[in-house]
Amino acid sequence: MSTGETSLEPVAAEAAVAAPRTVLFDFDGVLIHGDAFYLFMRDRFQRSWLRKLGALLALPWMLLVVPFSRRLAERALVHVGLLGLNERRYRAAAEAFGASLTRRPKQFCRDGLNALRRHQAAGDRVIVVTGCEHVLVSHILAQLGLGEVDVLASQLRPGPLGMRVKLHNVGRRKPAQLAAFGVGEWHVAYSDSLVDAPMLKPAAEAVLVNGTPKLCKKLERALGRTITRVDWF
Repeated sequence: MSTGETSLEPVAAEAAVAAPRTVLFDFDGVLIHGDAFYLFMRDRFQRSWLRKLGALLALPWMLLVVPFSRRLAERALVHVGLLGLNERRYRAAAEAFGASLTRRPKQFCRDGLNALRRHQAAGDRVIVVTGCEHVLVSHILAQLGLGEVDVLASQLRPGPLGMRVKLHNVGRRKPAQLAAFGVGEWHVAYSDSLVDAPMLKPAAEAVLVNGTPKLCKKLERALGRTITRVDWF
């Protein structure tokens, strides 16, 4: 009996070592400095006085709803910025802007990208789970040589006047998206935001990127345990 148990133990150990870990990365503030979709929207408004006028006309509505939901006010601004774009034109605009971002010096977090690549080299399954829009973030990652990374992101849909928000992948929607994607557990999760507590809590190791000591304490209270804190540049 003991001989059989001994012969099986190394096999089980090798299987455990070979099993890939699942590692989650937020995008904005973790792999890129700043918010990529915000930068895209800002660029669109800067390039068109008509979009600026549209934002001005939408201002009374945004001021009305912002005390109740800042997200609704931001969504209205996004819809103004995307007026007149169908799916094809939106993809072309987002990909062109994404390509221009990758050419900007110091726009991306070198340490974050290196950490992601180390996980890949170790055989881990890496998933970028972000509130950034899917076409934009996917093209940016492809431009960075990371096109094979799985991406769960916010989504747009076509509307009668242009592209509109379909899904904003933030907060509790991140673990819901992961579940719908067939991911039930993950081992490491990287984020820079308290909003990502629902994604960080199930991780065996939660990593806060460039967080202040105050934010670190808030996140530890939210998770009910200690976390890892890293400073990335």
